[in-house]
Amino acid sequence: MEHTTIQSQAPTPKTNSPLTQQKCMACDGGVIPFSKIEADILCKQIPGWDISLDAKSIAKRYSFKDFNEALVFVNKVGVLAESEGHHPDIYLKNYKFVELTLSTHAINGLSQNDFILAAKIDA
Repeated sequence: MEHTTIQSQAPTPKTNSPLTQQKCMACDGGVIPFSKIEADILCKQIPGWDISLDAKSIAKRYSFKDFNEALVFVNKVGVLAESEGHHPDIYLKNYKFVELTLSTHAINGLSQNDFILAAKIDA
């Protein structure tokens, strides 16, 4: 008897509606993360975000006037992330720089959720 392996198909980037109008969907794994090419397609919609060399995450650095302004931003990102159910790694550095890294941990790579949240953070 011949055995076949069924592999989850890679998600296709959804580009038909603005990322800010989409909603993050729960991801429990079982899907293939976006390839570098697929990530590049969506990255065009989120200027200033960089794809990691291994194409498993996107990141952006923000600069603020002072610590208070940076902390206000961090808290707004936290509220937004919680409402979307998708959470970035947040780093507050040198009192006025915030670095955000997004990745879908359940698939060890990038999904539509990362780009949706990035766009909403920038908005």
